[in-house]
Amino acid sequence: MSDVRDLLIELGTEELPPKALDKLRMAFEAGIKSGLAEAELGFKSIRTYATPRRLAVVVEDLDTCQQDRLIERRGPATTAAFDEAGQATKALQGFARSCGVEVDALETMETDKGAWLVFKQQQAGVETRNLIGDILQKTLQALPIPKRMRWGSLPGEFVRPVHWLVLLFGDEVIPMALLGVSSGRDSRGHRFHHPEAIKIQSAQSYLDQLKKGFVLADIAERKKAIRQQVTALGEALGGQAVINEDLLNEVTGLVEWPVALSGKYDRRFLELPAEALISSMEEHQKYFAVRDNAGVLLPYFITICNIESQDPTQVVAGNERVILPRLSDAAFFWDTDRKQPLANRLEQLKTIVFQNKLGSVYDKSTRVAKLAAMIAGQIGGDEQNAERAALLAKCDLVTEMVGEFPDLQGIMGRYYARLDGEEHDVCEALDEQYLPRFAGDKLAQTKTGQALSLAEKLDTLVGLFGIGQPPTGVKDPFALRRAALGVLRIVIENELDLDLKLLLEQALMGLGDIVTKPDCVQDVMTYLFERLRGYASEQGYQSDVFEAVLATTPTKPVDFMLRLAAVAGFRQLEQAESLAAANKRIGNILRKNASREGADTINDALLTDATEQALAKKVASVKLAIMPLLANADYAGVLKQLAEMREAVDAFFDQVMVMVDDLAVRQNRLALLNETRALFLEVADISYLQA
Repeated sequence: MSDVRDLLIELGTEELPPKALDKLRMAFEAGIKSGLAEAELGFKSIRTYATPRRLAVVVEDLDTCQQDRLIERRGPATTAAFDEAGQATKALQGFARSCGVEVDALETMETDKGAWLVFKQQQAGVETRNLIGDILQKTLQALPIPKRMRWGSLPGEFVRPVHWLVLLFGDEVIPMALLGVSSGRDSRGHRFHHPEAIKIQSAQSYLDQLKKGFVLADIAERKKAIRQQVTALGEALGGQAVINEDLLNEVTGLVEWPVALSGKYDRRFLELPAEALISSMEEHQKYFAVRDNAGVLLPYFITICNIESQDPTQVVAGNERVILPRLSDAAFFWDTDRKQPLANRLEQLKTIVFQNKLGSVYDKSTRVAKLAAMIAGQIGGDEQNAERAALLAKCDLVTEMVGEFPDLQGIMGRYYARLDGEEHDVCEALDEQYLPRFAGDKLAQTKTGQALSLAEKLDTLVGLFGIGQPPTGVKDPFALRRAALGVLRIVIENELDLDLKLLLEQALMGLGDIVTKPDCVQDVMTYLFERLRGYASEQGYQSDVFEAVLATTPTKPVDFMLRLAAVAGFRQLEQAESLAAANKRIGNILRKNASREGADTINDALLTDATEQALAKKVASVKLAIMPLLANADYAGVLKQLAEMREAVDAFFDQVMVMVDDLAVRQNRLALLNETRALFLEVADISYLQA
């Protein structure tokens, strides 16, 4: 077993993009881990660190050398290796040359398929110190950097200029030149608190040495410290800090030594919508807002500094001066936008292109209005409110506030609609149309909001598929995956009795001649149910249960989920395995004889065998029993009734020959099997169930 040492790699740079920092860190770790695995180097653990000025990795107990290994290459078969005189053929000579040896050095290997000439050589393992440079180069080259930069006349390209490289393997520095710098053991502390070099002693001392240099290198530790400081300051101000996780991640990527300070702003700004103030603070200043315990915004903010100032009051005063013009801008936008009703902005939407082939945002709004009204009527909502909401839905896009803060679209529409005296449901729907915004997000609560959200998403899905621009594996500019999942969640979790195929066909009609792929409805259905597959998996349903239901092509998501639950319950019954196998057998028989003429109905007079008579009787009784259950979508009850058919079905296959010579009897028995299978297909195709 080889010796082990700890490896430390630290790449020091100019400030890295804060929003991408954690992604770069994880990719850095994955690259090093992959490189070590490819080199067949074992290690105990790997940890990565990142600050605005560095990416680092510590590999604990890394092998100092590869294991020796036996290299084996198979050459030609002995039958092709020697001629009739026993001399080596050109094929054998060429193989020996490629191995760098004489023919006599090759060995013969006997196998079940004959004898072969082979070359065997013991290869010594390469020292790890000689492999790390190449692994690091490949890792940096593979980092997810959309735009690499070159600086000065230095070689190589990276996301930011590189200033130092620490490369320690145990106590030894691995010499290497990279991106214009040479490796060593000198790191850097905080840019202002500790600008001097820090001579790193070992991988194990790395974190503590940097901490003494005012750098928290562990991104998780830094994030936790920021959260704790912000939370504590919020409580000290008499309320609770508004901690947006995206902002928290970004701020964590901006500082190396976080210090939270609080400031205040004029109370007059509290007359603005809270969302506008919060967006202004978060987007432009990276501040955390503060609410009181009742959720009302307080005139305070919390900022994270990257320095321990000797005079914090000066820092706070500077931040208070900076926030004033930002909030003043928001107040100006608020006052300007209120000078005209939201509805007056509808015409302006004609100047905004939604998609080149699908027309303007105005065109989309008019399409969605008709579809939303229809959906509202089907789910017990107000059709006029749904149509009105759809026409107003995108009007806030041309307001000053949303122009400055795009994340407020929908939210500002709701505020402006309230001021205009619109119906309550209409106002709420303007915000609810965008729900769910992300995985696990809340859904629209009003019927108007549900109808509008569904109509908007369905129009987009059918439109993009209809012009031949569905999402690809890497490109989804119109967020169709999120739209599809949103449609499914809205319908299923609100238990809306909606037929997706009918809604998609209605959306297709609204698009008219724009659509160049008239079969796009089926494409969208397939896409939706692929998303439903993932949703069902998250709910704990196995893939074969999903396939069993999908085979019967239900078009109502709520109905689909009811069937899933019923089939999942059915497969737990002792009769399930036998009936699944029987259904598979029936399906195969019917498919093989699909082209032959057969009777559509069972002729009792041709039922000559007692076993087939018993099955026919059971089919008839079960058919009557499940009719009311199907009417109430009691699929579990239906399958419970069908489970009682096992004995009759098993006996039929044990004792009855289906494919007899008598044509009439054969056709009658096929009809009996067809009707038996049809009962199961009322719920699902259980032949898909695995044992």
